[in-house]
Amino acid sequence: MPKILIVDNEEKFCKVIKAALDLEDLQADYRTSGEAALEYLSGAQPEVVITDLRMDGMSGLDLLEKIGAAYPAIEVIMMTAYATQKTAVEALHKGANDYLIKPFEMDELVLRIRRIFEQKALLAENRRLKDSGREGPISFPNMIGKSSAMQKIYRLIKKGSENEATVLVRGESGTGKELVAQAIHGSSSRTGKPFVTVNCAALPENLLESELFGYEKGAFTGATQRRLGKFEQAHGGSIFLDEIGDMSLSTQAKLLRVLQNKEIYRLGGNERIVVDVRIISATHQHLEEMVEAGSFRNDLYYRLNVFPIHLPPLRERKEDIPELVHHFVASSDAAGVERRALAQLMDYHWPGNVRELQNAIERAAIICEGLIRTGDLPATIRQAAPQNSGDFEIPEEGLQLDDFEKELILQAIRKAGGNKTRAAELLGITRRRLYSMMERFGLET
Repeated sequence: MPKILIVDNEEKFCKVIKAALDLEDLQADYRTSGEAALEYLSGAQPEVVITDLRMDGMSGLDLLEKIGAAYPAIEVIMMTAYATQKTAVEALHKGANDYLIKPFEMDELVLRIRRIFEQKALLAENRRLKDSGREGPISFPNMIGKSSAMQKIYRLIKKGSENEATVLVRGESGTGKELVAQAIHGSSSRTGKPFVTVNCAALPENLLESELFGYEKGAFTGATQRRLGKFEQAHGGSIFLDEIGDMSLSTQAKLLRVLQNKEIYRLGGNERIVVDVRIISATHQHLEEMVEAGSFRNDLYYRLNVFPIHLPPLRERKEDIPELVHHFVASSDAAGVERRALAQLMDYHWPGNVRELQNAIERAAIICEGLIRTGDLPATIRQAAPQNSGDFEIPEEGLQLDDFEKELILQAIRKAGGNKTRAAELLGITRRRLYSMMERFGLET
């Protein structure tokens, strides 16, 4: 298809321009009126239109306006032998890309056409790069959930893995804070290096210090040989300090020294040991209140809270429950989950979050006969009053996870007023994936 359309009442002049462009390998066609040009454009759309300003019938300015309204991607070069400043400004204001005064050198016309093609190619490349940089739904192998709330968390994990800042993961117990730490480490430049976990709440103060920093032989009764601490074990990798709020003030001071100077001293020793460790910490406590109360160091808090990530509780992302249930059931001996049982799981408020859900499924899978039914669920879930589960509703038929995914799609589309792009955003998936799922479930696209 020709990339250029020439429009001028004088056919001889059109042929001269076409011949000159052909010599430059620029495919061109021509029409001798504005009306004929519009008819041509209805069937073929070149990239550039070169039109005379004054023509019998439709003028060049009128043609310019109609092209701009119907074919905004087409660039227009205006040419005339009756040029004034007023006509030039008017043509440019109405959307002309360029303006040529007759007579002109064909080399000048070719130069301006090639410049337009270069501009269009550059814009197309910029759009391609921008589109390629757009993030669709993100996922991590050890994390389950496609809700918009979890997509925000995944994006933070991705950003956190791209730098070396200390990360503070916050959230209620059972939300999966260690999984976030593992995802950050596994996606960072430290992947393949040690990832060491320390539960600060599980050890008394004296044992926690020796666990973190190690000790020399004879440091205390029973220290019969040197032992490397967790920081030395994690050298080159990451250390995850879970429940950092339970750390004593004396241990906090030593941790602050690690953050400031990248060094430790083993208990009972004087040797300065430099460590290269990224610190990721987590807590379910309100550290700000602890700082006010004097039970947590203000300077350490700011050192740890450089890159905070707050995990939402399960009750705030109930749309992820079907997928979580499916994941836990798949690793059990159960054949599936009865619809009414899943409905109860959706209604429950989950004070213990994902950990409680996992435990409930594991227990139910042990005692069930094939399918997990309502009677197999823990009494606390069966007896709980229905909770508000947002807009999620359980479909009346079917027992498979696909049915719930289908219902979620329908609910999202209804909530978005039929707007598929908005529905995809609500579901935390791309529009392409939404259409693919709609096609799979036989829904009208």
